[in-house]
Amino acid sequence: MQTQSALFDEIAKMMTEAAGAADGVRREAETVVRSQLQRLIADMDFVAREEFEAVRDMARIAREENEALKERIVALEKQANGVS
Repeated sequence: MQTQSALFDEIAKMMTEAAGAADGVRREAETVVRSQLQRLIADMDFVAREEFEAVRDMARIAREENEALKERIVALEKQANGVS
């Protein structure tokens, strides 16, 4: 009985070490993939979400101002032409 227990203990120890090694390889692979993806994204000139939203808001405000200015121009042209 002692020899079987020692054999099972050795097998369990080897499996635990193998699982630890596999986990280390997995973490290393994740690190490599993450770094490659970050480099790829940096090379593609993506913008941060905050920057995109800021520019989108600026464009929306500019469109609203353009509409207001168009209405003002129409009103001033009517006034200049003597139309009420």
